[in-house]
Amino acid sequence: MIKRDTRVLIDLIKYPIITDKATRLLESNQYSFATDSKAAKTDIKLAIEYLFQVKVASVNTYNTPKKTRRIGKFIGNKANYKRAIVTLASGDSINLFSET
Repeated sequence: MIKRDTRVLIDLIKYPIITDKATRLLESNQYSFATDSKAAKTDIKLAIEYLFQVKVASVNTYNTPKKTRRIGKFIGNKANYKRAIVTLASGDSINLFSET
C-alpha cells in the first residue's frame, strides 16, 4: 500500500457531484466526485478510503471537456476538472445527504 501525506490526500477530493446521473449511480453503490486534474486512480482510492472510512472496489475517471463562457465582450474558459466515479465494496456506503 502506498503511504501518502494526509494533507495531500484531503486536497485531492474537491466535492461530491450531485446530478441526475450521479443520483442514479447511487443505487449501484457508485459515487461521483470532482478531483484534482492530476490525481491518479490509486491516490483517489486512498483519499476516499481515508476520508470516509470505506472500502473502494474500483475507480473510474475522466477529464471533463473544456467549456467556453462569454461575459459581455470577454471570452474565457471554465475551469475543467477530473471526475471520479468510485464503486464501493458491498456493505459500505457514504452519507452525502445529512438527515438533520
